[in-house]
Amino acid sequence: MRGKDFADSPVRTDPREVLEDAFRRFGLERLAISFSGAEDVVLVDMASRIVGRNVPVFSLDTGRLHAETYRFLEAVRERYGIEIEVLSPDAAQLERLVRTKGLFSFYRDGHAECCAVRKIQPLRRKLGELEAWITGQRQDQSVTRTELPVEQVDSAFSMPGRLLTKFNPLAHWRSEDVWAYIREHDVPYNPLHDQGMRSIGCEPCTRAIAAHQHEREGRWWWENDDDKECGLHAQNRIPARAVA
Repeated sequence: MRGKDFADSPVRTDPREVLEDAFRRFGLERLAISFSGAEDVVLVDMASRIVGRNVPVFSLDTGRLHAETYRFLEAVRERYGIEIEVLSPDAAQLERLVRTKGLFSFYRDGHAECCAVRKIQPLRRKLGELEAWITGQRQDQSVTRTELPVEQVDSAFSMPGRLLTKFNPLAHWRSEDVWAYIREHDVPYNPLHDQGMRSIGCEPCTRAIAAHQHEREGRWWWENDDDKECGLHAQNRIPARAVA
């Protein structure tokens, strides 16, 4: 059921139906929601209305998140009465990176190496336990996501003989749709959004932007627009294989 805020929107796949289909096909043991601690809370809210407190959620703790993000994660856990599996980088890999490159090498070398240690490797370990995962990606977020489908085979994290399915229920939503849902359902959100941070990642790689700027301009602002993927969604750089 759509609220009045969506009355003038084009016909789209309802994210609730996508979530219901995902849980029906994969159950609660074989898929999980990737929660970044920003507006992905919309998916947590929707899923909790479908499966209750059993909604499977994980989040990547890079060790460089804002203090507000950590408090927000805890607020979401308490609000919905759910467990949030917090994933951390491999200590040895992280120590090696910091020892050899320092704490801010990404400003010089680009963010790929740091993200690989702090985000990609923990995610890969988690996805190795799953058959499907759910993300809050949207087509309007960046130039690398304009063709994003609602469902796809995850070519970046699938392994030989084992295809991983990736659901993007909010693919066709706009930022305005997300915030309309948050207001309508009184969903908690990261207070950093009120400080002009429309897309929130690690503290050193996120900054506030002006109202006229695109939300991803505040992420890795020293790099080109087509480089603004951390590797979690690396297949966005190439045409995705859509299955729905």
